[in-house]
Amino acid sequence: MPLKRIVLALCAVLLVPLALHAQREKLPPDDYDFVMKKWPDAKMSNTGIRYIVEKQGSGPLINPGDLVMVNYTGMLLSGKVFDQNHDRVKPFTFRVDRGEVIVGWDQIFQIMRPGDKWLIIVPPELAYGRRGYAPAIPSFATLVFEVEILGIKKDG
Repeated sequence: MPLKRIVLALCAVLLVPLALHAQREKLPPDDYDFVMKKWPDAKMSNTGIRYIVEKQGSGPLINPGDLVMVNYTGMLLSGKVFDQNHDRVKPFTFRVDRGEVIVGWDQIFQIMRPGDKWLIIVPPELAYGRRGYAPAIPSFATLVFEVEILGIKKDG
């Protein structure tokens, strides 16, 4: 009887990391395959967002409540652009972690710094999910963003 318990405990210890890894993967299987082929070196955040650092910024990490000024291009996995802003005089501005943008942005921007330029791959559940954003973004769409942080204003 003790041998069975030891074997079961050993199996549990070995399988838990696999189960946790599977739990963190948020990309649909077809999107996962596409992303892994196109961007094999992309890192993954602890919330399941993939990203590639194209240009490293400097300064403090962005915090919840900080006002962020960005230029970006938003695309579907097909490469079709659904939105963009590339105006250095009037960049897109929002407060981080205040529900003003998709959840994926609120999460990933908190590990970024001023001057960063990243390619960000946001799983559907951290973007528009089932509802999509018709007509530009279909249901369950994985979104790709090229984002450059032009500046921040610290909260407070």
